[in-house]
Amino acid sequence: MQKYTYKHIWNVSFPIITGLLAQNIINVTDTAFLGRVGEVELGASAMGGLYYICLFTIFFGFSTGAQIITGRRNGEKNYAATGHVMIQGMFFLMILTIILFGLSYFYAGNIMRAMISSEVIWEATMSFLKWRITGLFFVIFNVMFRAFYVGITKTQVLTANAVVMAVTNIGLDYALIFGHFGFPAMGIEGAAIASVISEFVSTLFFTVYTMLTIDRKKYGFTHFRSINFKLLKQVLEISIYTMFQYFISMSTFLLFFVAIERQGQHTLAIANIIRSIYIVMFIPLNALSATSNTLVSNIIGEGKTGEVMPLIRRISQLSFLIMSVCVLLLCLFPKTVLSVYTNDVSLINESVPSIYVISVALIISSIASVFFNSVSGTGNTKSALILEIGVLILYTIYVYLSGMYMKLPVHICFGAEILYFAGIFIGSAAYLRFADWQKKKI
Repeated sequence: MQKYTYKHIWNVSFPIITGLLAQNIINVTDTAFLGRVGEVELGASAMGGLYYICLFTIFFGFSTGAQIITGRRNGEKNYAATGHVMIQGMFFLMILTIILFGLSYFYAGNIMRAMISSEVIWEATMSFLKWRITGLFFVIFNVMFRAFYVGITKTQVLTANAVVMAVTNIGLDYALIFGHFGFPAMGIEGAAIASVISEFVSTLFFTVYTMLTIDRKKYGFTHFRSINFKLLKQVLEISIYTMFQYFISMSTFLLFFVAIERQGQHTLAIANIIRSIYIVMFIPLNALSATSNTLVSNIIGEGKTGEVMPLIRRISQLSFLIMSVCVLLLCLFPKTVLSVYTNDVSLINESVPSIYVISVALIISSIASVFFNSVSGTGNTKSALILEIGVLILYTIYVYLSGMYMKLPVHICFGAEILYFAGIFIGSAAYLRFADWQKKKI
């Protein structure tokens, strides 16, 4: 009997989907609430949020490499090694966090001033970031807990954790942004503080859950003595490429918003609304991509490389089906979706064309993301990085020409997403078809 059936894929993916859905309620809530504060706050939260996400992706890239190794060891039934990877990763990321926090504290203002032309938006962005970057100290634990649970395919905890995180964020956003329940109305600063507290709650939840439910001896949580440089080197040999890959990818997306910001705060507000919808629509894709990543690594660890391509095809088919339904609903009711974020009629009407453009990108990405993450799942993260850089060069050229040079409408600029995912799909499919990835050892 085949182990990795559609049912098994769904059982692994669904908790990740619900977990990501709850987590992204934070993004939706921030954008929806700030959209009712003003266009400046909406645009500033986009710029500050993307700066923060650029740093976050460095940690997430490391955790992805750790997740690949965790999945491989889990497939080999070397369970104790999975906990070792998680603990060592946390120590490494703590050191990295201190460095990045310090650099951001002193230099983020200069970096954002070079990117933002509007003084008003710059000031609001810095008000947001001065609080938001403190969340880095909790993110390191959250990404490593996630890597551990996805790597051992016990993903149900992600749902519960994210629900707690989302409920915390919604309540705090309502209280701190608008000034309810006796709190002062803090606007954009309130959104940043709410997000940081939510990340702390997430860390606390993961810690308590792990202590109460996980067999710590089986998974190697009782054997920590000191930093294991050999193990860290092994993780970094995989994750260094995913760290660069995610950082470069998100930095390029930040460049997109830098180009849009030059067209004014109204256009930037439209782009931020579309970004929020885009991220929410990506939830099932991210979940299925994470599933393909960890199941490919698990199946190679079991010595069944012949089952990898059939597995990838099954995940891709499931991903395409889910995204087709989501995109259909989005295209049928675009104004209904947009009204969640703003009651400004002009913003809603001018955002509709961008909805249709990202819908095309989402359909292509439903397959492209699965194939691309499967490349990383084989352990060939260097190849994935090279592929990403090649496609992002084309992406950057398109963004510069459409957004900065010709200043075309925002929906034309979003066409860069179609170009990106088409390139990613072609490159990933070619790699999996022709490269000798079956013999990769990690």
